Amino acid sequence: MNMHHLEVVDNAAWVERSADVLALGINSAVDVRGACLMALSGGSTPGPVLENLAARDLPWDKVTIFQVDERIVPLASPDRNFSMLLHHLGHLPSRFIPLPIDLDPGEPMEPAIDAFVQEFVEIAGDPPVLDLVHLGLGDDGHTASLIPNDPVTDDTINTVGMSGEYEGTFRLTLTRPILDRARLTVWLVRGENKREPLAKLLAGDTSIPAGKLQPQQSIIVADHAAGDQLAGEGLSSAE
Repeated sequence: MNMHHLEVVDNAAWVERSADVLALGINSAVDVRGACLMALSGGSTPGPVLENLAARDLPWDKVTIFQVDERIVPLASPDRNFSMLLHHLGHLPSRFIPLPIDLDPGEPMEPAIDAFVQEFVEIAGDPPVLDLVHLGLGDDGHTASLIPNDPVTDDTINTVGMSGEYEGTFRLTLTRPILDRARLTVWLVRGENKREPLAKLLAGDTSIPAGKLQPQQSIIVADHAAGDQLAGEGLSSAE
């Protein structure tokens, strides 16, 4: 069974505590290895956390930021995860390595993915190892763009996989082996609709994509709406 450290915090403190955990991961990586290789997910949940994190005095010039996943949408679309990351973090002196979707219409994606993987390996090693990965948790149990009933969720060969259509878009995502090798995985979970998938994640329930991950070290920061009924259970998958 997966081992997760679950922290359930007051709603008012959730953003601050989430940023605390990410900041600790960044500082630890820089202290130990002189740099931090970090991959961030998109969605609406992490925005306030990233804004809080960006205001902190951290060694941003030693941080390389990758994307966990990206919607394949026009560059100007507000649905792009990278647009959200740049909005909150783009002013920092970090290096940004986006997933490759900046292609002309009809241009094949495989050469761009291959080029991304080559750069990824040059930076993060072969096989690539990230210091810190931030993940969210969907109410259907998806994480990154590992989505239910899609072959990408069980892709253990490729570094980057492409999903089928999900909520109106196709997506690129780092695959499970890349996420599993990360030295620290931080899940940010908020809202009553996340209570059931969070319980399944803690139980290592492989019926949801998130439950298939095998993180090296996992911290879940949940608000009361998502985690109240789980905080006292203990289990091998809690603290």
